[in-house]
Amino acid sequence: MEKNNKSELEKQQEEKLSICEIMKDDTSEVIRKMESQIPLLFQNYSGLYTQYLHMLDNMFGACYITEKKFFDRLDIDQGILRQVRENSESVKNTHMQNIEMSSNLFDQYVKMRVNTIKSFDNYVHVMMNSYANFLSQTDRF
Repeated sequence: MEKNNKSELEKQQEEKLSICEIMKDDTSEVIRKMESQIPLLFQNYSGLYTQYLHMLDNMFGACYITEKKFFDRLDIDQGILRQVRENSESVKNTHMQNIEMSSNLFDQYVKMRVNTIKSFDNYVHVMMNSYANFLSQTDRF
């Protein structure tokens, strides 16, 4: 048993460690763990956001049921109600356009960020290659 422990200890001492390998391996492991959580994160956020939207829709449905009899008894002039409907449709259409524009803006923003990250990644690779060439040409290292 003691001999077995010594051989493992000797193997560990013989293994040559590299700071770059340690940092790269640990960083990659953390990033893979973060990546694995993305689907769950977005699924949970989507479910939460959907629940808020359903709650708001139900709230307005409850208001409709509760207030319909009251407003029907007021016998509001149909001309006024047509104007209210036109105003409401105008506000609704503005909101619908804003939702569409916001979605498009976010889509373009994400695409731009992805392209920026890819560009930076390419730049880093070129710079690291240049740096590696520089280091290989110096006698000091």
